[in-house]
Amino acid sequence: MQKENDKKTPQEEIDFVILWVDGSDTEWQKQKKEYAQQHTDDDRPQRYRDFGLLKYWFRGVELFAPWVRKIHFVTWGHLPDWLDTSHPKLNIVKHSDYLPEEYLPTFSSHPLELNLHRIKGISERFVYFNDDVFLINNTNPRDFFIDGKPVDMLALQPIIVNPMNPTIAHIHVNNSLLISRHFKKRTQMKQFKNKFFYPGNLKHCGYNLFETAFPFFSGFYIIHGPSPIIKDTIKTVWSEEYEVLDEVSKHKFRSCDDVSQYIFREWQMMSGNFVPTDLLKKFCYITIGNDLEKAEKIIRNQKRKMICLNDTDEEIDYEAVKSALSNALESIMPESSSFEKQK
Repeated sequence: MQKENDKKTPQEEIDFVILWVDGSDTEWQKQKKEYAQQHTDDDRPQRYRDFGLLKYWFRGVELFAPWVRKIHFVTWGHLPDWLDTSHPKLNIVKHSDYLPEEYLPTFSSHPLELNLHRIKGISERFVYFNDDVFLINNTNPRDFFIDGKPVDMLALQPIIVNPMNPTIAHIHVNNSLLISRHFKKRTQMKQFKNKFFYPGNLKHCGYNLFETAFPFFSGFYIIHGPSPIIKDTIKTVWSEEYEVLDEVSKHKFRSCDDVSQYIFREWQMMSGNFVPTDLLKKFCYITIGNDLEKAEKIIRNQKRKMICLNDTDEEIDYEAVKSALSNALESIMPESSSFEKQK
């Protein structure tokens, strides 16, 4: 039995949150089609394409983050048939369980992300995962929070305009505009000099040094990986920017007018409420359409603690990619987790 003085305080407890959608669900498809006929800016198939790798996300958590208190599994309503929903660490959260009625239904991740603080019972400190981000080696709580503060990497960078996906560029601009209404770049740089110019990552320290030439924010370097978030940060941003977050939460599909959950990380960093690190030493971002072999090698050799297998390319051999990634993850996580139903 755990000793009383060994119990974690609420400030030390860390939950994981993951969003998942089953794009093959016919009822979900029917509802999505009904609303898509009205309006959509970003309804690309890879926004909902599933490679059947979710069980490896749970295996990774059990193997490499056994310290996590709770997993909040956010879903439209469908569930994997293999998932043991009675697991004591698992909290199944339907969109309707925490989104206000006026935001339902939604087929965009942004309303779901912007309202995570509304999930009943979620810890004050939690890590938000997309379902394409996997743990592939041992982690500990200090990879995400140290002394109650999020561990993150602050790097400024001009927003990259990708004509193949212009919506994302608009969203990053919107995020930067929101942050700029509350923080002055040069003031924050001066106040948190040791965090803007953290020597542990000379490349991104150089980015920030270059950015001193410009008085306004030009954008943030985005880490498409696990997001350590303090619940109170979300509440603060809502209190300061209610109209913006409320409007985005009403969007049924991803839109050029959106902001994303990255505003919470950026708010934390601009407030100085974080511990600087070089995330790229323990995290790797891969676009599976271009770097499949690299992804397989990193997974099999467990060269990082975490990896993002981002689906950005419509023109891929879906079955071949699915098989390659599944085999790579199976090679390091061959045993079923306790989150899987016993056969």
